[in-house]
Amino acid sequence: MGEQEGKQLPLFETKEARFRLVYKVFASIIFAAICWIWVYRLTNIPGAGEQGRWAWIALSMSELAFGLYWILNQSVRWRIVNHYPFTERLTHRYDDDKLPAVDIFVCTADPLLEPPSMVINTVLSAMSYNYPPEKLSVYLSDDGGSEITFYALLKATDFSKHWLPFCRRFKIEPRLPEACFAGHHSDDKEWLSIKKLYEEMKSQIETVEKMGKVSEDLRKQHKGFSEWNSKTTKQDHQSIVEIIIDGRDRNAVADDGFQLPTLVYMAREKHPNHPHHFKAGAMNALIRVSSEISNAPFILNLDCDMYSNNADAMKEALCFFMDETKGHEISYVQFPQKYDNITKNDIYGSSFNVSNKIGLAGICGYGAALYCGTGCFHRRESITGMHWKDYNEKPNNYSKREDKRSVQELIDASKVLVDCNYEQGTLWGKEMGLVYGVSVEDICTGLVISCRGWKSIHYYPERNAFLGVAPTKLDTVLVQHKRWSGGMFQIFFSKYCPFIYGFRKIKLGMQMGYSIYLLWAPLSLPTICYIIVPPICLLSGIPLFPQLTSLWSIPFAYAFLANTAYSLFESLTCGDTFKGWWNFQKITLIRRTTAHFFGFIDVMRKQLGLSETKFDITDKTVSEDTLKRYEEEVFDFGSSSTMFTMIATFALLNLFGFIGGLKRVIMDLDFKSSSQLILQIVVCAVIVMVNKPVYEALFFRNDNGRFPSSVVLKSILVASLACCFATLF
Repeated sequence: MGEQEGKQLPLFETKEARFRLVYKVFASIIFAAICWIWVYRLTNIPGAGEQGRWAWIALSMSELAFGLYWILNQSVRWRIVNHYPFTERLTHRYDDDKLPAVDIFVCTADPLLEPPSMVINTVLSAMSYNYPPEKLSVYLSDDGGSEITFYALLKATDFSKHWLPFCRRFKIEPRLPEACFAGHHSDDKEWLSIKKLYEEMKSQIETVEKMGKVSEDLRKQHKGFSEWNSKTTKQDHQSIVEIIIDGRDRNAVADDGFQLPTLVYMAREKHPNHPHHFKAGAMNALIRVSSEISNAPFILNLDCDMYSNNADAMKEALCFFMDETKGHEISYVQFPQKYDNITKNDIYGSSFNVSNKIGLAGICGYGAALYCGTGCFHRRESITGMHWKDYNEKPNNYSKREDKRSVQELIDASKVLVDCNYEQGTLWGKEMGLVYGVSVEDICTGLVISCRGWKSIHYYPERNAFLGVAPTKLDTVLVQHKRWSGGMFQIFFSKYCPFIYGFRKIKLGMQMGYSIYLLWAPLSLPTICYIIVPPICLLSGIPLFPQLTSLWSIPFAYAFLANTAYSLFESLTCGDTFKGWWNFQKITLIRRTTAHFFGFIDVMRKQLGLSETKFDITDKTVSEDTLKRYEEEVFDFGSSSTMFTMIATFALLNLFGFIGGLKRVIMDLDFKSSSQLILQIVVCAVIVMVNKPVYEALFFRNDNGRFPSSVVLKSILVASLACCFATLF
């Protein structure tokens, strides 16, 4: 093959998943069953004044909602595509001098919930890519404005002078010090020396963390500490920008002459009376500061707990951007969120394997990817508001900007860009940068970028590009999902609704694909209805389903069994275990009836003007006791929150309904009349099976992960009152 011919080869290829025709036939049969269920409900509504009329209508509306949501889900299963980059072609085509610069953003917000030792591990992994270091710039946004985090970053800077050359020489993977030294052992002298340096650094940082402040002796070691004083707080501090390593300086090298990347600390100005727009505000501040200091054409943004797990991932992403034929259309490349602490059977359903490999890949079939807020590479022009049709940059023209200003001049110019008043009267948060006004600004921003004509890619690599820390406590999982579901429903309820904002801008399938996630919160209502109505009606002897011997029972049975079987098939083919799939059924029921419901309530309250948008930071700290239960895959119900009372109450209500229904069938001599309750009993039985861990935590467990006594008493009382109410009618 000639050199010229080789240059024309694409840097990535796209392949459509196989056997889609078979799935379409299968889905069509399920759709027919759903339609027959709707027909049955519509043609058999009890008359006015008849017993169970309103329960029938409620269940009918729930089944209508489930059916419509199922249809939305088919949009991402109709055409699933996967993308494959060719990094060897990129390496052959572009030497280091011709590769574009990349800015890496790492965001943290609270040194108590996000320990600085964890944050600097992520920073060190980002500095260690197999990429020309002079073309890398790493920015840490500290929304907590913590001098402890700044101190940790200074210590990481010293350690990086040893760590980066060490990674290159020994081809370390992953390039996260904590994971490297925890998961491997070596008698090599250099390995032991670097490990000792890391442990010393970590010990020094944790000592300062325990003290809660940086001592005067340590403050004298860097002029940057002068930015903090006794009045500085998390919510009230001035603009702080410090260029800790200036990558332009040829003297910014490790002991062996290894060039270091640029490293910048930023804490944007905050005052209680000024809105700061949570993570979206931090990202927009980073975009502006980086444009002043390094202005790389591509940006990678990471959460502080999502470290780099593949030193070559950056080149994989660039294959999509730098392809001569299609690269100029691509706005961002989203990698899946994966975690290094997932248990074998994924007790809290945090891996989302099916969503990553099917749902998000299905949206990619329409030329788009959900921007998930971390592990995402951006083209700077697209995220700063440029429409694709106005993008006129010539392919491969990525020469680095020459800036001869001093470090202090760059710092002074950057501080102006992150003060509280800078954004007033500008388009930041509207037409520029990440969108303001919603708590899941990433999803909304990705939708807006797609509506500007850009394409995006969801790329699932063979080796996980990034790994994070999944929540290890159930209450933390539920708080996280409350924020996600509420924030996404807020988008659907706003002007950014895909069917309104995206009308004639993006394809219908893409609009439907986005809505799958945006409608998590309202889907809690039909789920709760299906949890409450059947057991209460069982206790009253009110039938809500056709007789077992009736032909009308066939579509109900087929829709349930076919969907369950296919769900299991999808899960197993995506890498889950059978028990992992079953755990996902458990956690899905818990999330829908608690976190997603409260997310729905929050959005309704905001729409009525009764509350404001809040951003709940996920707690990354965990006790040894909690961690032990998580590793043993035991559900942790040791919380007294309202959500846990609801979990226990719903489980007990279905247990009582199941027992009452069985008793009614067994004692009824006329099987024909009682057979109308069989399908209803099956529904309660399935819910009882799913809630097995709940009953164990209510009645049998003695560890700290059981339900607190107050939750047990309240749930028994509420469930019993509901049963008594049911028997009166």
